[in-house]
Amino acid sequence: MADTLSKRVSLIELFYDLVFVYMVSQATGLIHHLHHGVVSLTTLGIFFLVVIVFINSWMVQMVFTNRYGKSSWTNIIFSFVDMAIVLYMSNAFTATFDRKLATFFIAAGLLSLTLCLQYLITYFQAKKEVDKKITVAFTGILGFRTVTLVIGGFFYNTWGIAIALAGIVVSWIAPAFTGKYTRHHPIIFSHILERLTALIIVMFGETIVGIADYFTRETLSWPSILIFLVVVGLFFTYIVEFDHLIDEHRCKETGNLLIYLHYFILFGLSMVTVALRFIHEPEANHVFAVTFLYVGILLFYIGLDIANYYNQRHLRVSPVVKGAFIAVTLAGYLVSLTSHEFALLTLVAALVTVINAGMLVRFLIKQNQ
Repeated sequence: MADTLSKRVSLIELFYDLVFVYMVSQATGLIHHLHHGVVSLTTLGIFFLVVIVFINSWMVQMVFTNRYGKSSWTNIIFSFVDMAIVLYMSNAFTATFDRKLATFFIAAGLLSLTLCLQYLITYFQAKKEVDKKITVAFTGILGFRTVTLVIGGFFYNTWGIAIALAGIVVSWIAPAFTGKYTRHHPIIFSHILERLTALIIVMFGETIVGIADYFTRETLSWPSILIFLVVVGLFFTYIVEFDHLIDEHRCKETGNLLIYLHYFILFGLSMVTVALRFIHEPEANHVFAVTFLYVGILLFYIGLDIANYYNQRHLRVSPVVKGAFIAVTLAGYLVSLTSHEFALLTLVAALVTVINAGMLVRFLIKQNQ
């Protein structure tokens, strides 16, 4: 039965995650640099584009492994090939639409092709009609992305770039519409949850690396501790939701909502990571820096709020708690806009994330009494 199924996260999967540690570092590096006090729209666009390609590829591989993955030499070889491609892709983009991005498109097309081939092989091995329909759907999605990315790479002009971008966006959204097939072969929820949690740990690792410069002999101060508390508050909130409130034994799930809500968390955490780096820089536009930080925090909380759908019935977060989250975060944002003092900015941000984490912990304790 689906509700008794489980799958152990393999060491190959964990090894596969290592290349994404480097990818995350390279991608967030795009928005570390300010231009006239802000991050340009072009740079932000490329950042979101690159992250979508990488993370969507990771998600597709995760879902494939969840449904069809085996400890076979074929799957292991594909994993190692994909790792090599991701490593190359991580060095194949810049903050502008220069010729280097053409190389990124081609490499991304090759990565999509390897994912497509895995589904194609499974199609010929599948015995159930539903599995044939699922593999046909994903083969089509990944094949479409492969073709559009290769076109964008080899014909790197306005039309080529537009085709590549369309391919990325369409193939990113399209899996959300495969539910009519995938609901008949549900995912193993506990495995998906564990894999997504591991991905978020990678992202938090990049956040820790990002704030490490505040913890040197020359820079260590009270704001350093407060910045660390900002990260701790966000991490604790994530733990409470995904380790205590969520029902990890759910069955008959496609996993689509769980996957897409993590994009909010991933983008939000990336923005917080970068904002904590440049919020103290004199050349940073104050309004932009503060807004960037709190939009990141907001996106993170939106992802957690959507995850409330998967919570145990008696642990669905109440509207009162949600309203308090909004009020505290908004108050923190408005107060931060009024001051350029670095110590005050870090104090307010720390209070926002720690208070919100505390409210969620209090809710958990109260509901379990």
